[in-house]
Amino acid sequence: MTGAADVQPRIDTQVVVVGAGPVGLMLAGELRLGGVDVVVVESRAEPTTESRASTLHARTMEIFASRGLLNGFGELPNDVMGHFGGIPLDLTLPGPYPGQWKAPQVRTEAVLQEWALSLGARLRRGHALTSVTLHQDRVEAEVSGPAGPVRISAQYLVGCDGGHSTVRRLTGAEFPGRDAGRELIRADVAGIDIPARRFQRLERGLAIAARSPQGVTRVMVHEFGSAAAQRTRDPEFADIRDAWRRVTGEDISHGTPLWVNSFDDASRQLARYRHGRVLFAGDAAHQQMPIGGQALNLGLQDAVNLGWKLALQVRDRAPAGLLDSYHAERHAVGRRVLANINAQALLLLGGPEVEAARCVLAELIALEPVRQRLAGAISGLDIRYDTGPGGHSLLGARLAHGHPVRSGRGLLIDAYGDPEHHLRLRRAAAPWADRVDVVAAEPETVGLSGTDAVLVRPDGHVVWIASAGPPGPEPLVAALRTWFGEPARLDHVSATRDLSVERTTRNPPAERRHDMNRLTGKTALVTGSSRGIGRAIAERLAREGALVAVHCSTGVEAAEDVVASIESDGGRAFVVQAELGVPGDVHELFLALEQGLKERTGSTDLDIVVNNAGVMGGVSVEDTTQEKFDRLFAVNVRAPFFIIQRALANLTEGGRIVNISSGLTRFANPDEIAYAMTKGAVEQLALHFAKYLAPRNITINSVAPGITRNGSPVFDIPEAVEQMAQLSAFGRVGEPQDVADVVAFLASPDARWVTGAFIDASGGTLLG
Repeated sequence: MTGAADVQPRIDTQVVVVGAGPVGLMLAGELRLGGVDVVVVESRAEPTTESRASTLHARTMEIFASRGLLNGFGELPNDVMGHFGGIPLDLTLPGPYPGQWKAPQVRTEAVLQEWALSLGARLRRGHALTSVTLHQDRVEAEVSGPAGPVRISAQYLVGCDGGHSTVRRLTGAEFPGRDAGRELIRADVAGIDIPARRFQRLERGLAIAARSPQGVTRVMVHEFGSAAAQRTRDPEFADIRDAWRRVTGEDISHGTPLWVNSFDDASRQLARYRHGRVLFAGDAAHQQMPIGGQALNLGLQDAVNLGWKLALQVRDRAPAGLLDSYHAERHAVGRRVLANINAQALLLLGGPEVEAARCVLAELIALEPVRQRLAGAISGLDIRYDTGPGGHSLLGARLAHGHPVRSGRGLLIDAYGDPEHHLRLRRAAAPWADRVDVVAAEPETVGLSGTDAVLVRPDGHVVWIASAGPPGPEPLVAALRTWFGEPARLDHVSATRDLSVERTTRNPPAERRHDMNRLTGKTALVTGSSRGIGRAIAERLAREGALVAVHCSTGVEAAEDVVASIESDGGRAFVVQAELGVPGDVHELFLALEQGLKERTGSTDLDIVVNNAGVMGGVSVEDTTQEKFDRLFAVNVRAPFFIIQRALANLTEGGRIVNISSGLTRFANPDEIAYAMTKGAVEQLALHFAKYLAPRNITINSVAPGITRNGSPVFDIPEAVEQMAQLSAFGRVGEPQDVADVVAFLASPDARWVTGAFIDASGGTLLG
């Protein structure tokens, strides 16, 4: 008889990633941006403490910037000088991050892990892969965990588990190439003081030494003519101590090694990066000597190329052949990188026989075209994919300057500067609104001078260009089909945009996080958010992952306190000040808003608008003056209307607008007639704008709070609170968070099918 305790645990997911190094974590984050449920399994119980790969090249820095990751690294040392086989090479090329940047691998992994987990990826450390079984419609993987074996069922499995890939071994993937002939032993050693050496070629070998600000010296050594050791273990400190003495004559035996390892010049590449439902990225797909830090960067760029394609495949949105283009594009890039690394290894580790070649190459590098060619190859900035016919220099290349932070979606950038042109682009791209955003940009800010519009893949590469005036829709539609699949029906775009959310949240495993950061990557404006309901809304949206503009009319200190509260909770926010209800109010508001968004995201895109700011009347009919009446309508009606009107140029496809109304539109209070009239007008905004904005899949709704604790002294009087509580069906007064949770729902993808609605958030006060 088999008991419940004997049933093997099972995890169901859409993609399982094997390996939680930088490549696996980068891929997990990219898949989550694409709305895919992902589980990462890693045999190591704890993150590595060895910073083997520490160089980030310019293209990787651009990618990290486009995902908003650079802040997590803090200040990074930068040096424009790199090398080619130990020969100095200036890596400067046009772009925002010239040269190479130094970040310990432990820091890179920590930043990527925090990002992937914040997006909802699941990480299982201490789980080693033991078997892989391929089926026509899924992959079954078994891992051994601390509590025993666990079976994982997924649509796809990706091996990101390094040069000794278990996935590669279990699947029998063909891995042609050559074995190692030479090796470089390296270690981080504390407590030694030796001269710095940058690729110093001595009589007996190559020596490299660099001291960190923390006082730790990284040493690397190769003895000319020595063959790579056939190791069954990592080298020990004695190995590098003895080799260092033989090559340099220096004694480092008194130092304390933090870690020791070696790398060799083995060079192999998978024949195919895709084997049905199993794919490979990083060192699992290609083995090379990590000269100049190219290996890490190559792997991270594999992950970014694969992530959005696999996400579309899982969501049944991928056009034919898209997933196979991962192999076509990245195998060619990998082959080229391996070739230049092999050349560098020969120049770097060869003995006296390579000196003549080194002298010739040093002379050639002094020629600018040669320098640029080699710098482009090492930095990854010269990668250009075959994206179809056309001879424009940008086609297939990465968009280098000012590429805005996006959430793993395509980007159609309008640089023409004409409202009618922008509208035509939006209409043409509307059926792809679940996969592609449409934005306007100044040409000089994104490097598009002389170009009217470009379509950019989620990995930053340009796939369509218009540069001869307003384009017709046919070429653009063809490009959208080629890279983003068949269009969705317009009345289903919002639903399909969040299909993956439904899949990943229906019957979630018990261990899943409840807070899935539904608004990660979104931007929000909440007017009147320095206190009360507005503050609660701002804090709630920030907890969901949105970057929130906290608006105030006068109380800047209170708004700054809201921002501080959000940031202390791990969120992002900034203050915008503009008095509403006065001439020029909306203009001033959006000047501050767009500046704040641009500084933080590189774009002025806005995803969520909450019109919460308002003023109460609080006077009898007899005491209502024309000035008071006009002031109520200026703040409560005119400002929201023109805020929405002005926001139309910033709002993204699938955006959200929420207007805060009042239960007084349904519940009589003679002292608030004029105020109730303004809120009735606000509700009309939702009704009529809903139909106007529907073609862009923007929803707009009204939320009507009832009696809600707002800081008024009356809420300090227990008897008054008890009397007000009796008006609610729940027998209590409302809290600002009660309303904020309703607004957060309407701002989320879950509310895609609600628009033009009046939502009673009065706690049942309006039941009568």
